Amino acid sequence: MQENNQVMLPEPRLEYFCDLQVELGPIREMGVGRAGKRRIIPIIGGTVCGPYVNGRILNLGADWQTIWDNGLAELDTRYAIETDDGATIEVINYGFRHGPAEVMEAIARGEDVAPDQYYMRTHAKLETGYKAYEWVNKILFVGVGARQKSNVSVRLYSIQ
Repeated sequence: MQENNQVMLPEPRLEYFCDLQVELGPIREMGVGRAGKRRIIPIIGGTVCGPYVNGRILNLGADWQTIWDNGLAELDTRYAIETDDGATIEVINYGFRHGPAEVMEAIARGEDVAPDQYYMRTHAKLETGYKAYEWVNKILFVGVGARQKSNVSVRLYSIQ
């Protein structure tokens, strides 16, 4: 199918995949690096719930963050899920969080801030060797998130 000599590409659609409640350990400040303020936030557990996967987040992994001078938080996480039926699924999630300075300061103090007051979006890749979940190796995911005092909430959608 072509229109004006251009191929008509399908519109992507999002399908709800799961909710992640990611428990965090204390922030380890690294100081200012090449790109900005660096810190490591351990991922120590949590839960996974959704129509395609349920289980727990394992006590391993971290969010390796860079906070740029303009307040943008670059999120770079790697952790793992153990499903209720015993599969291990690696999650690599990369994204951005930013908003008005007063909102970001409130989040930094551990205050609850409504997720619509700031931007927190991610894209994720999942990988596993377990046959029942092998299909996740071939799908890309996007997420919306919110930061609370000691955890992060992320809702993942598969891109269809």
